[in-house]
Amino acid sequence: MSVELIDLLKAGVHFGHTKSKRHPSMEPYIFGAKQGIHIIDLEKTQSMLDDAVKFVQEITSKGGVILFVSGKKQAKAIVKEAAEKAGMPYINTRWLGGTLTNFNNIIDLTKKLKQFEEEKVKGAWERYTKKEALEKDREIIRLKEMVEGIKNMTKLPDAVFIVDIKKDKTALAEASKKNIPVIAILDTNCNNKDVKHIIPGNDDAVKSITLLTNVIADACVKPAK
Repeated sequence: MSVELIDLLKAGVHFGHTKSKRHPSMEPYIFGAKQGIHIIDLEKTQSMLDDAVKFVQEITSKGGVILFVSGKKQAKAIVKEAAEKAGMPYINTRWLGGTLTNFNNIIDLTKKLKQFEEEKVKGAWERYTKKEALEKDREIIRLKEMVEGIKNMTKLPDAVFIVDIKKDKTALAEASKKNIPVIAILDTNCNNKDVKHIIPGNDDAVKSITLLTNVIADACVKPAK
């Protein structure tokens, strides 16, 4: 499962932010700077990614669940594809406040979505007027935008993987409040305080996000159906 340094290099994982944006907590993972841009130490990235992989394998081998999260535009499709490949839930739209801290309300939304989808497939909507059926279709679309990726998640996740903790700071805060371990890609401008498994890396470039997210997804032991 170990990723070669050359793969990290090719994906641009080493490119951090400008020196002026550096967060002190990321200092140990910075190799140096080039033309005012911090360069991440890829040997540390490789080692810490290996640790994150072992952590994910340990959780999922026991039937645990990893929630993949990114509301970041360039990461949405990547996160969805990787999570589905791993058989894990995901959130790739705007984070709903209370997703972890008020999980019972989220469960109600997922139950409603599944109920509506089941009714539609079984032809139960034929008894409705065209206007009523259209309204229900719109409700399905609305619910899918909110909870499609977690509609089969029946309990709180055992860990959360976040692509960009600055973009999804509410997800990080809720996970921390519920004592759910967080695995995250951390660029040089991030505060790593609430992240259990730090993956120092570029959280903006598509190639970097794709590589690191898929390494985590590949580490997941798919749940039995």
